[in-house]
Amino acid sequence: MDPTALLLSRLQFAFTISFHIIFPAFTIGLAAWLTVLEAMHLHSGKPVYRTLFEFWLKIFGVAFGMGVVSGVVMGFQFGTNWSVLSKMSGPIQGPLLAYETFTAFMLEASFFGILIFGRTRVPPWFYLFSTAMVALGTTLSAFWIMVNNSWMQVPTGYVMQNGQFVPDDWMQIIFNRVVWVRFPHMLLASYLTGAFCVAATGAWYLLRRTYRAEAHVMLRMGLALAAVLLPVQLFIGHLVGDYVHDYQPAKFAAIEARWHDEQPASEVLIAIPDSSTESNKYAISIPVLGSIIGSMSLSSKEVGLTSFPPQDRPPVAIPFFAFRIMVGCGLLMLGVAWLGTWLSFKHRLERNRLLLWGIFLSFPLPWIAILTGWYTAEVGRQPWTVYGVLRTADAVTPFLTAAAATTSLIMFVAVYAFIFSFGTYYIYRLLRAGPAGLDDKVVHAPAMPNRPMSLADRPLLPGGNCAQAGE
Repeated sequence: MDPTALLLSRLQFAFTISFHIIFPAFTIGLAAWLTVLEAMHLHSGKPVYRTLFEFWLKIFGVAFGMGVVSGVVMGFQFGTNWSVLSKMSGPIQGPLLAYETFTAFMLEASFFGILIFGRTRVPPWFYLFSTAMVALGTTLSAFWIMVNNSWMQVPTGYVMQNGQFVPDDWMQIIFNRVVWVRFPHMLLASYLTGAFCVAATGAWYLLRRTYRAEAHVMLRMGLALAAVLLPVQLFIGHLVGDYVHDYQPAKFAAIEARWHDEQPASEVLIAIPDSSTESNKYAISIPVLGSIIGSMSLSSKEVGLTSFPPQDRPPVAIPFFAFRIMVGCGLLMLGVAWLGTWLSFKHRLERNRLLLWGIFLSFPLPWIAILTGWYTAEVGRQPWTVYGVLRTADAVTPFLTAAAATTSLIMFVAVYAFIFSFGTYYIYRLLRAGPAGLDDKVVHAPAMPNRPMSLADRPLLPGGNCAQAGE
């Protein structure tokens, strides 16, 4: 095994998954938002919900396509760079990925066309049903991926036969408690991504004084959803920490930058971990809090990294800092969502331009939280690919050369950069054009003060004549 090829293969997979996860995280939340908009339009008949649905459907279509394109190529890496992992775990991971195809992809392929082209061709109730099925498909896709990844984090329900992991109890693989804390954590993260993107778009339009009716709906619904979901997400995140504490103690110690066993354990808020001296520099700690977080006890003994052989320890700096960035993003989002929702109920949000700017600039926070959460989980799992039973160094393709790994990495970076640049630019154009759309002939004028509209205030039609109202 070439160490350089191993490193490049890990970098390649990290790059592709980091790029790909942006789009499913967005489209899962956006599909649910579209379902809510369509249901509210059918229930109330208010045109603003239909307008917003058609607007966000365009963005969903572009992001969904980018997610599909960026996700398809990821599967090739299992054969080219990680063939040993594929051979050994194929009896488990192969069926799990097939289940994703038979459920998630089937729903998406069956109903996505109706969502895009079927508005005038099917009854309204069936169009709503199709929207919900696309949302369900995106959710099921996330579920099967999380089942797959959770099995690699905590392998269970298998026996070893002829050097392969063979499923022994599918119920244990699919329905173990690790899946049922990690999957809701990811699903809520996707909903929060959609909520903050919608709210940020509404704030942007209010700052530009355009599309005020649509902006108010986006801002209030996005912030309200985030305000409700964020406390739930923080609680689910604590449950995820409990599984790490119980099943991956070395990862937990790395996240805490705890080098030696402590009883009771302190909680390191911030520090600079130093692996060479097995200590932390410039540490700020809170006594006893580490035992409370780890075991809900005032006196529990918490394990340190030195309790594990050096070859079984994960890197410390990445999970330590990534975890704190993730939590910091969550707390920032919670503050923005609660403050924005409170001011919205008081009808004071639109006048607070500073907070509108804060909401607009908060849209990257969910993605940063998702990426740093994944880095915490995946880097903290090292040196294992299947935790405790298959090392990453042993999972790579034998005789893979550094030259081949470098070539494929450069190709992935180039292709993904091309896709991301054009896709992101087109989504930006859709957002800037607003609910009127790029192809809409109506030109929206900026919002006017509450006074009679003069002839000069009235919007121009494409021909350049003033819009007439009986004059």
